[in-house]
Amino acid sequence: MNLRQLLVVIDPAQEPQPALERAVWLARHGGAALELLACEFEQNLDGSLLFDERQHEQARSALLAHRQARLEELAAPLRAEGLQVRTEVRWGRPLHRTILGRIEELKPDLVFKAATRNHGLLRRLLLGNTCWQLLRHCPVPLWLAHHGQWQGRRLCAALDPLHDADKPAQLDQRLIATARELGERLRMDAHYLHCHAPLPRSLVFDAELVATYDAYVERGNRQHRQAFERLLAPYAIPASHRHLEQGYPEEVIPRFVRDRQIDLLLMGAIARGHLDNALIGNTAERVLEALECDLLILKPQPWESSAARQ
Repeated sequence: MNLRQLLVVIDPAQEPQPALERAVWLARHGGAALELLACEFEQNLDGSLLFDERQHEQARSALLAHRQARLEELAAPLRAEGLQVRTEVRWGRPLHRTILGRIEELKPDLVFKAATRNHGLLRRLLLGNTCWQLLRHCPVPLWLAHHGQWQGRRLCAALDPLHDADKPAQLDQRLIATARELGERLRMDAHYLHCHAPLPRSLVFDAELVATYDAYVERGNRQHRQAFERLLAPYAIPASHRHLEQGYPEEVIPRFVRDRQIDLLLMGAIARGHLDNALIGNTAERVLEALECDLLILKPQPWESSAARQ
């Protein structure tokens, strides 16, 4: 995973800044350059009848200058320690399109954004509309940071060796390679998880399958175990870090993350249908509803996506 340029989406009106914290942590380990991006839009300053165009322009300029000053405050101590940091402020809506526009211009290697701010004791990775839109459309890896305390000790790659979720095979290889690289670069303990669920006995209505249900379950377990072992065979991954779990991903993955105190979950996602209606996949969406850690989403390279659809 080539990490030379990181883009960090900043909400200048919010504290703390978990996305910036993660990006800085990564830059310190690898020397990547940072760009801090703030996007602003105010309906009353965009064609309101209360002001003429000159007043609109003055008010917009003042607001953007205020946001720029805040970004410079965040950048100053980072530059003082030797990091390369640029700042950029954009005017536009919706927010995700403005962010995607800057991604297209800058072509960063990784984008960081904080998830929706948690309130009270709720620790889940709450995703607002902008996060979901970036998950669907961001063309580069996307790191969503939650607002819980960051430990930076363990990461986990969620794999799908039988491609039940219709992911191209190369995506699992990218997940493994990225997990191994981040684990070494950031000194994080890297784990690898695959979970699967047989058809519940209560939903089996075929008489022959009912009679051989236990054999069906064992056959499925063996198939998934063999596929998981084949996928990881080329890598020197200890058995204690290979996890094959039985159960639905939306239940197993959040529980695994919580029980193993995972700080960063890597998942693969694909776009479905036309770009305007792209989804990252039902499994990933259900998992994210219950996740309690940071999330790094990887997508297939364009040629991999095309091959998967053929």
